[in-house]
Amino acid sequence: MQTSPDRHEYPAHWEADVVLRDGGTARIRPITVDDADRLVSFYEQVSDESKYYRFFAPYPRLSAKDVHRFTHHDFVDRVGLAATVGGEFIATVRYDRIGADGTPASAPADEAEVAFLVQDAHQGRGVASALLEHIGAVARERGIRRFAAEVLPANNKMIKVFTDAGYTQKRSFEDGVVRLEFDLEPTDRSLAVQYAREHRAEARSVQRLLAPGSVAVIGAGRTPGGVGRSILGNIRDAGFTGRLYAVNKALPEEQKELDGVPAHRSVRDIDGPVDLAVVAVPAQYVPEVVTECGEHGVQGLVVVSAGYAESGIEGRESQRALVRHARTYGMRIIGPNAFGIINTSPRVRLNASLAPETPRPGRIGLFAQSGAIGIALLSRLHRRGGGVTGVTGVSTFVSSGNRADVSGNDVLQYWYEDPDTDVVLMYLESIGNPRKFTRLARRTAAAKPLVVVQGARHAAAPQGHAVRATRLPHETVSALLRQAGVIRVDTITDLVDAGLLLARQPLPAGPRVAILGNSESLGLLTYDACLAEGLRPHPPQDLTTAASAADFHAALSRALADDRCDAVVVTAIPAVGEVSVADAALAEALRSASAAAPAKPVLVVHVELGGLAEALSAAASTAPQAESGILSQTAPRPSPTDERPPAVEAPDGAHLIPAYPAAERAVRALAQAVTYAQWRRDAADPGKVPEYEDIHERGAAALIDGLLARGQGLTLGTEETCDLLGHYGIHVHRALPAPTPDAAAEAARTLGYPVALKATAPHLRHRADLGGVRLDLADEDQLRRSYTELTELFGAPDELRPVVQRMAPRGVDVVVRAVIDPAAGAVLSFGLAGAASQLLGDTAHRLIPVTDREASSLVRSIRTAPLLFGWRGSAPADTRALEELLLRVSRLVDDHPEVVAVTLEPVVVASHGLSVLGASVRLATPPARDDLGPRTLPAY
Repeated sequence: MQTSPDRHEYPAHWEADVVLRDGGTARIRPITVDDADRLVSFYEQVSDESKYYRFFAPYPRLSAKDVHRFTHHDFVDRVGLAATVGGEFIATVRYDRIGADGTPASAPADEAEVAFLVQDAHQGRGVASALLEHIGAVARERGIRRFAAEVLPANNKMIKVFTDAGYTQKRSFEDGVVRLEFDLEPTDRSLAVQYAREHRAEARSVQRLLAPGSVAVIGAGRTPGGVGRSILGNIRDAGFTGRLYAVNKALPEEQKELDGVPAHRSVRDIDGPVDLAVVAVPAQYVPEVVTECGEHGVQGLVVVSAGYAESGIEGRESQRALVRHARTYGMRIIGPNAFGIINTSPRVRLNASLAPETPRPGRIGLFAQSGAIGIALLSRLHRRGGGVTGVTGVSTFVSSGNRADVSGNDVLQYWYEDPDTDVVLMYLESIGNPRKFTRLARRTAAAKPLVVVQGARHAAAPQGHAVRATRLPHETVSALLRQAGVIRVDTITDLVDAGLLLARQPLPAGPRVAILGNSESLGLLTYDACLAEGLRPHPPQDLTTAASAADFHAALSRALADDRCDAVVVTAIPAVGEVSVADAALAEALRSASAAAPAKPVLVVHVELGGLAEALSAAASTAPQAESGILSQTAPRPSPTDERPPAVEAPDGAHLIPAYPAAERAVRALAQAVTYAQWRRDAADPGKVPEYEDIHERGAAALIDGLLARGQGLTLGTEETCDLLGHYGIHVHRALPAPTPDAAAEAARTLGYPVALKATAPHLRHRADLGGVRLDLADEDQLRRSYTELTELFGAPDELRPVVQRMAPRGVDVVVRAVIDPAAGAVLSFGLAGAASQLLGDTAHRLIPVTDREASSLVRSIRTAPLLFGWRGSAPADTRALEELLLRVSRLVDDHPEVVAVTLEPVVVASHGLSVLGASVRLATPPARDDLGPRTLPAY
């Protein structure tokens, strides 16, 4: 390690793991004097052409002076970074600070020359692009604002690295060399490029795990039973299309097969590449296995072995070491303590999990952090034939276990453009990077439904999950997920119910619901459930218990043709003595009517009608009945709980009609689909962040800089708060201190009557219900009497901290807050003031920056919003002024991340205008924005 006095301490925080374009990983770290031999070895493996492009002349080898120069850095004016795989260099980048004349310089010079060299075998993997992001972040940290690079015109690959980065550039040509200059300040385009590269790389890394060409199960036992042997059998029985190997170091030398699968004592003995290794050995043997896999070129690992972070502190350290070890070789990990992965695509047919039966192919992507919940979900999908819809099945399944490396974010990147996945279902117990998850969820939800149930809502994350801290309560996080288009549900039953509806039915155009069926009582239950979920049901149409399949067909056809209807719920009860052929007739009648109007969703509520769910599936299937497992007239009738599925997926494009055993479940799923459909329509036009001419951003920045010069973590005083908010057009009513009755009278004369007298002690502040506020004091006599009353009730003035404030017009009292959470980012919150709203938790939230449409929806999203719109004959409040206030607070926090907390309480919204009667602001150094920095893998 470098220790010379002219060098700064080794910047360990520059070390990072990154995912490359092909899905592999590399380690980026600073180059030190200890890397001389690695640098020489790396250079020897670079082609003569690449060396010529780097040095503009033949340069077959590095001199001792070169090696010294390229390994000795001060980490300020001279910095070198290397990308490594297996501990060896695959690429390098360096910058040297220069002055205006192009010679070496120190700060305050803010320009540097940058140069790359990538080993030929690793060109095209996106290594240079990743290094440019990281060396750019390092340069900004060291006060460098601009890079310059000289490139030969024939070096098109390197020119493309610079021009594609998205930075503001200037290009010139002189003396046969292309000179590129570009600012390092992130731009909208550079961030878009970075996010696009991140998406491609992470999606590819998951694809390599889910669609391998060859799999080795390491730890497949010699005797039947056991985890490894079970997974080996599951992969074989699923009909995996690639090459499969069994690995166990305890196998006899002469044994070449295990359960008909080629067997080896070590992965090194396998003749040919191995794309994926499933590791099922005791935790103490996993490091040896990882080394063997890395040296053999394995691309990824599924570690089902337990004994890691879920077992305590020592296990957590072992888990971190496991991830570091695997990434050294460019491998990604699912797990440890994972249940496994499944891919039902006919091109793959992989069941590398402990699920004894592969779920039938379908359009649902399923992610579960918990193995137990993963088992429950797969079992439910299988038992219910893809749910009560029939045969809608799974495209891919991932159980991440302790989520030490591959997370839900990575899998979302894959599912976003996976053509085999139409709906994403996720069970999450923790969200490691809420800011990134929200960004990815918003993008995914704009293309396909994303349904999430979150466990551990009222407790800490499971011991195996290392997540960053968040101060936001679960309700707030849920609200932010809904803002991003996530369909948030509370149970895995709701997860399946909503997912299966979304997988095979169109989105409803609105909340208007037609209800028809052969049971008046069931229709009324459905009607009530619709009202409870905020839908707009039509009166139920009772077809009577004598209704035939033809009657259902006619009624459903009429309802679907009605322009006043957006969705139809069909209720059905069995007729006495009916046989399953009647179920099939009814199902075909419903299916054919639905097929004639495919733009509207249809749901069925069935009670004790065991064959209808399967018959609905059969009605959409072209497979012969004997092959599909559909009940025949001679087959025994199933019990109501016997929901054995048919075995064949419906043809592409066929609408399977979901059937639910309870009205509440059907309507809840429909309501979620209605809300999501509305979000999709709104997301198409999200609105804009308006500009206000009276906002003085520079003045606010100067004020903030001056205030922070006093120290970190500063809560502003009243005058400073008013000054800062005033720069953003937010004017706070003056409140003058009143330590004595005479001071109160003088304050009232200054402000003008009528006035309010308030106690601002912490236990009385904003608590009018406790009697600490006196309003509409018209003269000095009333003011002095009120002052005496307050002091007699609550104590001496120095305890009450009374203030006098001019009366504001009457209206509705609300509270506006903004806070920067280290994990989720900046959040704007709104609710009505008062104990009732606090008790009910009736507060709405949006991520900052907020658009004009989001501000409007924020005001209307609380349950007590009717009080703002003329409830029970009261005068409507000026919600336009309120929305503008929300937008101004959002702009303040977005423009100045040093503003880490703002509270406006109370804000009185009158019929015309509003009054901010109280405000507080806190300044601090903002939390680091990892979404604005270079791409890195999390280090859990």
